[in-house]
Amino acid sequence: MDIGLYLVPSLCLAAAIWVLSRRFVVFTLLQLPGTLCHELAHFLAGLVTFAQPVSLSVIPRRDGNGYRLGEVKLANASWYNSALTALAPMLLVLIPWGIAVQRTHGAWHFTPLDAGLALLIAPQFLACWPSAADWKLAMRSWPLALIAGAGWYAWTAYPWLHSWQPGR
Repeated sequence: MDIGLYLVPSLCLAAAIWVLSRRFVVFTLLQLPGTLCHELAHFLAGLVTFAQPVSLSVIPRRDGNGYRLGEVKLANASWYNSALTALAPMLLVLIPWGIAVQRTHGAWHFTPLDAGLALLIAPQFLACWPSAADWKLAMRSWPLALIAGAGWYAWTAYPWLHSWQPGR
């Protein structure tokens, strides 16, 4: 309960940033900490999954009617690493949660530090959802989803796969 209560101001601030950045370009700058974390998540996941990231940019650029806030270019995005690399920013939701757990441990109350943390946490809520380009890249991994789905089906449909006990 305390964690949820602690995150309410950040969620409200994230909603305000999202609405205002659609109307006023200057509010897009408030998304910069989230954009940096979002693109770093892609970059680090690309390194771990051998997608070979070749560049990272967090400089906003005009893109049609909106702005592209950041970009990571990959040299080896393929079926086995595209989804993991493209959807890595979803893990960013752990940043606000971790901060909230730390700050609400024991007796707590809001301090000026928490107001500053709210400004850093709010963009993480906006950055944790993959962009349309991220989802498009993740679709390259459809064979991985098929393999995972078949494994899940086998695990649930055939209980003998997980009911055996070693040493018997």
